[in-house]
Amino acid sequence: MRIFSIQAQQQIIETDVLPATLPEQGFLWMAFARREFEIHLPQVQIALWNLCGAEMDYLHAQDVLNNQLPSHYDYTSDYDLLVFRRLARGKSETDLSKPGEILHQGSYQGGPSILSRIDTSPVAFVVFDRVVVSVHPTDCAVRDTFAARMLGISSLPMAQAAHRLPANPADLMLRMVGSVVDGYLDLRRQLTRQLDHWQSELLNPQARFNNWSALLNSRLSLHYLDEVCEDQRAAIQDWIDALSAWQVDDSLPASSLEKLRIRSRDVLEHIERVVHHVNRLEQSAETAVQMHFNAQSNRTNEVMRTLTVLTAIFLPLNLITGFFGMNFENFPVLKYENGVLGTEVFMAVLAMVLGVFFWRKRYLGST
Repeated sequence: MRIFSIQAQQQIIETDVLPATLPEQGFLWMAFARREFEIHLPQVQIALWNLCGAEMDYLHAQDVLNNQLPSHYDYTSDYDLLVFRRLARGKSETDLSKPGEILHQGSYQGGPSILSRIDTSPVAFVVFDRVVVSVHPTDCAVRDTFAARMLGISSLPMAQAAHRLPANPADLMLRMVGSVVDGYLDLRRQLTRQLDHWQSELLNPQARFNNWSALLNSRLSLHYLDEVCEDQRAAIQDWIDALSAWQVDDSLPASSLEKLRIRSRDVLEHIERVVHHVNRLEQSAETAVQMHFNAQSNRTNEVMRTLTVLTAIFLPLNLITGFFGMNFENFPVLKYENGVLGTEVFMAVLAMVLGVFFWRKRYLGST
């Protein structure tokens, strides 16, 4: 666990022991990995009771420990609970660290795909008046990044650190949620490059695309990402609706409340940008697939047209050869010395005339 005492004088103290009292000014940030939060849950509940006069509801504690929980928002009279799914490290972040290799191996040659490796995990925030509890997956980059940022702020001059320091627990939570959403925004570039690769392979007339299973997995991953973002948007919208009921008091002045609303709307706008981009990628992929089948259908039609024209040219020639294959005793042409040569010349002229006719009708060649 990592416990931070964030005080109004830009003084930030970190400890690994559950505190017994609140700082005179400022608030506490208690960050846990999910497994250690499960182990220390009784001690955490006692500490919350001593610090805030309230503890987490049993059902909320079970939700925080659930690794499959979707993004959502809930509240009580004592605290607010926000669960937000971030990009998981194990698969997604490792793969996205080397997009060039993935794109080179992907789609057409049957290699791994960025879209098929999107994975998420929940981060839970329990926000009291002067305490925020965050529960993260193991080795969570969000927790480590903000912990380093908090410690870095404490070393800055007071004038520079004043606007960088979170004003209250809700402000710190929104900053971490914004960092999670920025990870989804950064993912858009890799997704766009991957879909561009799919489209170039689908529309390449010189290649034969047959990796449909990978393309289907990518489209399913896009649907999953869209569902994740929709849950995030609903959770933040519920949070914004709850902010409208907050009252201004000494611990939460009007300026701080307005900043919370502005930051919340900014997070919501970023989520909507991700949703819009995912929907556009889905439409682009669907359009590329339809264009691929249309191109294949057009190529098939051209091949069938060429074969039909060739059949039409050789049909009268077959008729002539069949006519001369009849068994008659009196066949005048057969008795001529140049009968065979004359017949061959006539058949060649007929084939050329029919070829020119179909070519002028644009039945031969590309249209």
